[in-house]
Amino acid sequence: MALFKKKNPEAEAPMDLDAVMKKYDRESNVRVWEGKPRLVVNCILASFSLFCLYVTLFASWLEELRLTSFMAFIIFLGFLVFPAKKGQQKTNHIPWYDIVMMIAGTGAFLYFTFNALTIIQQGTNFAWYQILIGIVGILALAEVCRRSVGLPILCVAAFFIVYALIWGLANPSFWGRLNYTVRYLFYSKEGIFSTPVNVCSKFIVVFIIFGAFLERTGIADFFINISNAVVGGFSGGPAKVAVVASALEGMVSGSSVANTVGSGSVTIPLMKKTGYKPEFAGAAEAAASTGGQIMPPIMGAAAFLMADYVQLPYSVIAVKAILPAVLYFTGIFVAVHLEAKKLGLRGLTKEELPKLKPLLKQVYLLLPLAVLIYLVGTSQRSIQYAAAIAIVVAIVVTLFNKEYRITPKRLLEALAAGGQGTITVAAACGVAGIVAGTITMTGLANMIINGIVALAGDHVIIALFLTMICCIVLGMGVPTTANYCIMASTCAPILIRMGIPAVAAHFFVFYFGIVADLTPPVALAAYAGAAIAQANPMKTALTSTKLAIAAFIVPYIFALNPALLFIDTTAVEVITICATSFIGIFAISAALEGYLFQHMTWPQRVLSACGGLMLIDPGLLTDVVGVALVGVVVVMQYVTRGKAANIPAA
Repeated sequence: MALFKKKNPEAEAPMDLDAVMKKYDRESNVRVWEGKPRLVVNCILASFSLFCLYVTLFASWLEELRLTSFMAFIIFLGFLVFPAKKGQQKTNHIPWYDIVMMIAGTGAFLYFTFNALTIIQQGTNFAWYQILIGIVGILALAEVCRRSVGLPILCVAAFFIVYALIWGLANPSFWGRLNYTVRYLFYSKEGIFSTPVNVCSKFIVVFIIFGAFLERTGIADFFINISNAVVGGFSGGPAKVAVVASALEGMVSGSSVANTVGSGSVTIPLMKKTGYKPEFAGAAEAAASTGGQIMPPIMGAAAFLMADYVQLPYSVIAVKAILPAVLYFTGIFVAVHLEAKKLGLRGLTKEELPKLKPLLKQVYLLLPLAVLIYLVGTSQRSIQYAAAIAIVVAIVVTLFNKEYRITPKRLLEALAAGGQGTITVAAACGVAGIVAGTITMTGLANMIINGIVALAGDHVIIALFLTMICCIVLGMGVPTTANYCIMASTCAPILIRMGIPAVAAHFFVFYFGIVADLTPPVALAAYAGAAIAQANPMKTALTSTKLAIAAFIVPYIFALNPALLFIDTTAVEVITICATSFIGIFAISAALEGYLFQHMTWPQRVLSACGGLMLIDPGLLTDVVGVALVGVVVVMQYVTRGKAANIPAA
């Protein structure tokens, strides 16, 4: 669902962007097809997109038929598109062993497809060859996931499968344990074909295709230009452009690395030119781009999964996500503003800014997004139909611009891009289903839940902290979608057991799965930003973590006070929690930057941080004390701003 920007010749990064994408984004490491083979591959990918649209919009197939045929396509395309290893690829070449694995893996899933009714009716009596077919299917999915997603999630899945086969199941026979494991994970709807793959095949794939078409309308350029026109002229303008543009793009995109590289190719060189340090420029873009996954209405792929897990309409999930997302981007905006003031940076000159009036004539580009939001928000159509109608609208709006007009060739490319984008998400969902299924099958989920609940006792904050650590550690290299699926099965029930509302618990694990893209040592978005900025990767990752501090605070706010998610609340409570949250995030950002109206002393930074943290905990006393502490710092800074203009940074 990533949107790539048209490169600005005047602000081109001195960097091979394709090389950056291939290094930090597994999805970009694809085979090289040219000429007629490229046309054939694109036709196959486009056929898959059309197949998904037909099945999800019109067909009423048995669920086993729909899911197994969907995954058979994924296995086939996975081996067709992704090579066995990174590096230079031969043009128009696929090794014989990839063809063998492609046929074997696709055949395993198609066996289930064509024998679905028989398999459903045969109960637990599976022949040895059926178990072997299931093993081949699981291994083929694992290999496609390794190629398109990476090893970390496979290490997690392998650990739980080994646990099940050796310790987790009661059957004394190894064959019995293997038989049961394969039946549970491959031939039931509790493993590969559980909620993640089901949601992916029904909802996510249509929105991925929508994103591919929306990319071709030129809306990405529009977002950057309109952001430049609105905030580019203010102090530190390019960094604020990165924040605003990423927030806008986040409404339709869900890839941290792709957003960082796409937007960063324009904004990062401008930030450096304005005077920001390279590591800060890369970090600001990475932090803002990562927020795309929490920005409604689409919020990456995990929002659709969350709607299924908590049994709420998707439109309700999108509405609940608004205030936390606004707080997140506000925190980054405040941080880059204070950094600009601290360094005395200017904005873009009037000559460098795009004219607002011509841009307003392109506002029609927002029509597909507006139609989608309207249809989803009013529930007049199903989510799939809303996305399909938005795709048609996206095609129509290109008719008003010759440069982006959808021709038959571009139509094929958009469908092919949608099909290719689905492979990674579907493979991650399938392996996440294996992890969740294994945990459930062995009863390990209950053991983990009971253990953490016992350790936390009556202290909710301890359970929240332990859950946060689990999400961040697991998220290091595991895609957000898969991370959320696993956490929704293991950690979210812990928080629910501790009395936190289900929606708040799921949002909590969702947020901390996302920030792993910024948190060292595996901070892929930050490293991509560092590569474009030509900065130190670890310094960039640490800076991005500091800039995205709101992502570490906001989840605690809505976990402890669900009013932020519009849960059992009133308008007064929502206004109160928003006000205190904004003040708290502002205070913590100022403390981390060490600047407000002037450089802050250490006591001022400590007071500001303490005041901000106290505003996280809902309660009249903590709010009053927090506001008082922050107020003291603001007054001290304001009163002495002229007398101590040259105070060095603490």
